[in-house]
Amino acid sequence: MNLKIVLVILVLLLAVIVVLTCLLLSGSGKGKSCGPPATSDQQAKHDDQSTVFSDLTPDEFSQVVSYLKNELGVDFVDAINANPSDNCIYSIDVQFPKKQKVLDYLDKGKPKPKREALAVVFFGNQPDPNITEYIVGPLPTPTYCKDITLEKYKANLPYHRRPVILKEYDQLHSFLNDGEFPKASRFMREILGYEKDEDFVGLTTAPRGSQSGDRNTWFVVFQNPPGAGFFLHPVGLEILVDHKSLNISQWKLQKVFYNGMYFNNMTHLENMYILGNLPVVKIKKVTPETNLASLRPPKASTTAIPLQYEPHGPRYSVKNNQVLFQSWRFAFGISVNTGLRLFDIRFKGERIVYELSLQDAISVYGSNAPGGMVTRYMDGSFGIGRFAFQMVKGIDCPYTATYVDTNHLMESEKSEKLKNSICIFEQNSGLPLRRHYSNFYSMYYGGLPNTVLVVRSISTLGNYDYVFDFIFYSNGAIESKVHATGYITSSFFFANGTEYGNRVGEYTLGTIHNHFINYKVDLDVGGTRNSVVGHDMTFETVEAPWNSKMKIQRPKLTKIILDNEKQTAFRLQAAMPRYIQFASDQKNKWGHERSYRIQIVSFAGDYLPESSAVENSMNWARYKLAITKRKDEEPQSSSAYNQNDPWTPSVQFSDFIDNESIKNEDLVAWITTGFLHIPHAEDIPNTVTAGNGVGFYLRPYNYFNEDPSIHSHDGVYFTTNQDSEKCEINQAACLSKTAACVPKIPPFTYDGFENMLIL
Repeated sequence: MNLKIVLVILVLLLAVIVVLTCLLLSGSGKGKSCGPPATSDQQAKHDDQSTVFSDLTPDEFSQVVSYLKNELGVDFVDAINANPSDNCIYSIDVQFPKKQKVLDYLDKGKPKPKREALAVVFFGNQPDPNITEYIVGPLPTPTYCKDITLEKYKANLPYHRRPVILKEYDQLHSFLNDGEFPKASRFMREILGYEKDEDFVGLTTAPRGSQSGDRNTWFVVFQNPPGAGFFLHPVGLEILVDHKSLNISQWKLQKVFYNGMYFNNMTHLENMYILGNLPVVKIKKVTPETNLASLRPPKASTTAIPLQYEPHGPRYSVKNNQVLFQSWRFAFGISVNTGLRLFDIRFKGERIVYELSLQDAISVYGSNAPGGMVTRYMDGSFGIGRFAFQMVKGIDCPYTATYVDTNHLMESEKSEKLKNSICIFEQNSGLPLRRHYSNFYSMYYGGLPNTVLVVRSISTLGNYDYVFDFIFYSNGAIESKVHATGYITSSFFFANGTEYGNRVGEYTLGTIHNHFINYKVDLDVGGTRNSVVGHDMTFETVEAPWNSKMKIQRPKLTKIILDNEKQTAFRLQAAMPRYIQFASDQKNKWGHERSYRIQIVSFAGDYLPESSAVENSMNWARYKLAITKRKDEEPQSSSAYNQNDPWTPSVQFSDFIDNESIKNEDLVAWITTGFLHIPHAEDIPNTVTAGNGVGFYLRPYNYFNEDPSIHSHDGVYFTTNQDSEKCEINQAACLSKTAACVPKIPPFTYDGFENMLIL
């Protein structure tokens, strides 16, 4: 046998022996540990204060439903079965106390604020149908409910702004399949291959109409192959339905579009086809062999994927809704409308962020077909948290992650549990957080692996899957990131379609669109009183002190204090200081303001012209960053009601920017990230996460006196003179060490030093 092969086998056997030894030692609790000793941060204790931010429990949901039904004195129909003309409870979520009351409880030992719920009720069965919001409390046994609609929105909520519930979608499906498709039965059968209801599906578009009060929806018709996304199989038929009336028998079809042509109704389409005046494309029925959208791999893998390994179990802990990790402590939850959210984020005991939460996500589409032309999805109206489904171990999150179930109540009188809808895990990013390999004068190596804690949820909103992450670093930085995957939405390819995207199938056009995601970041840096400071760089031309004929262009620090909200409302294409930080009046050891920097990673361009009739409903996307004075009456940048009445939005973010002073105030940063997506062949069958991730960092900027990660027990340091033979650890087996027992790394051989000039 070749000597090289023998040596490789021996090395592999030795590695296996070391791995088994480490596993046995850690499992039995005897002998020397291969891992680091527990630090004081890891020994921190959980407390119950985080429950002030906890989501509602199934029992609390039930109590609120019962109380509303008894107290309001009207007939309710479960939203699962409710017609537009019925009264129903649309949703219930936790209503958080005012910030000051929470801080008094957390920091000053005052009584815990009352626990309350926010209930959204649709009143369709009354002379003036409307949407009403109630505060219900105290929980767990309610004794009061308060109508807060006028206080919150400064006006009543018209009924046409209500989100479309599943029951209404079912009724629209029946309207098309039972009432309209039969009017063009020959065309549907001979050209589109329509035989039964399950063959086709209609994808909703939004907004619905052209002016306030409308409820007209274009439905794009697709083939519906089982076991795969229908989004890649348009048939060329799109139908506009007016479903404003609360009497579903009065719904009507307004317009029909097929293959570039418009028709008054389905009968008109059928007559044109029978007369031979209709250019048609005969649709081939999708088969397993021709299904562009199939995610089934061609064959099973014969090798196992690499797995993450925790030699001594997780180095973080989760109790109730609280997470402890190294120097970090925070509470977590999920909103049925807006998704994942964190509260009371502390590092080394100091609060840095009071609230870090997703606000909304929008997509603006383009196409030469009507459905794509008008689509401006506002995902908060559909329920980002509602669709945070179960994650698959080993793919969506590591096997070793901690999985958390969540509960929500929407469109039902009973809460629903979403199993494993949040995951929490520590991972080694595979990149050092910091390191230095000193190869002249003093010979040494120092480094720290970048192990981070990730809190994740994944929401599937129709075709797209959004992976939402909050990531915690050992140097005190926080990263918020979102990746897009899932299916593109497509239009039927005809005429000049490639001006609006790329052709990705025989008759499939991947339509151009953009993604914008908005976050609320309530930073409390050294307390609740902060100011906004911008740092950047300029070049100054100076005469060299030692040579009057020599000019030097040297970089110089610039600093600006931004005094009011208008100065910190940075439009998407506007110039902005590259360092923007929330600064406190406290100083670090070196006399600098203790600050946290906001660093945005985004590829967003313009999203809509301000002349658009619907732009005001999502105008938070005008700004890559806007910083405002925090107000309890400005809790969110968007509203679930904006989608169906974008012409008169219930929440208009630009109203938050009213030029108030933001110097030494409690401030909120509203951060927008996003990217343009021009679908292409490689988006078939699915868009990949690689390259489709955007977000932002919150990074300490003179907040500490030094990098706090220098105190991490995961750090490595050695010199060429160190005798590491006595304490050798196989990194492939244990991946961890103590300060006194470092990995054996090959000694410096001075390879490459010969060509280095050492002064």
